[in-house]
Amino acid sequence: MPKVPAVDWAAIDTVLLDMDGTLLDLRFDNWFWQELIPSRYAAANGLELAETQRLLAPRFIEVRGTLQWYCIEYWTRELGLDIGGIKREALARVDFLPGAREFLLRLKDSGKRRVLVTNAHPRTLGMKNERVSLTQYFDVCYSTHPFAAPKEDAAFWPRLAAEERFLPQRTLFVDDSLAVLNTARDFGIGCLRAVRRPDSGRPPQPTGDHVAVDRIADLL
Repeated sequence: MPKVPAVDWAAIDTVLLDMDGTLLDLRFDNWFWQELIPSRYAAANGLELAETQRLLAPRFIEVRGTLQWYCIEYWTRELGLDIGGIKREALARVDFLPGAREFLLRLKDSGKRRVLVTNAHPRTLGMKNERVSLTQYFDVCYSTHPFAAPKEDAAFWPRLAAEERFLPQRTLFVDDSLAVLNTARDFGIGCLRAVRRPDSGRPPQPTGDHVAVDRIADLL
């Protein structure tokens, strides 16, 4: 595998970091939406699990990449389940990806502006923070929901820049979503890195033409 170009930290003032799949193990979210929620929906509606998964798959696909996909209230209404309550019950499974906490500790001493930018619903961010104390490592944390657009939407980035006042060309952004990284690149973010292994239980994912690392600790 070719060597990943090192980040020129002297050219970086602001570090924007994704949460799920970049810092926290996406294994939790994949399990939650692909196994736990279908099983709860099946039990609540007297369905077989396989049938439920077939029914829910197109509904998930329909809103993927929109704020609804990440919204607790939306899925509570759509599925008739207490999504927030079920998520809280399962919080023990939430954890950092290997090396992520160490990366954040090193970053804290770097003097860079540290910004968490997540599509997760504010309630989800709050619950996961209770579990892993994530926000202590950041100067500020943003959920995209108050901006009325997810990171995949080009409308989000000017709104974030107006709030945060960072210089795109002197910013590092790390994410595991290619759609998000493509939009950030179009906005002009100067340094982008993709995470190749957002789910510790699955093989590496393709990262297109983006410079990629297996885990965020590889950027140190």
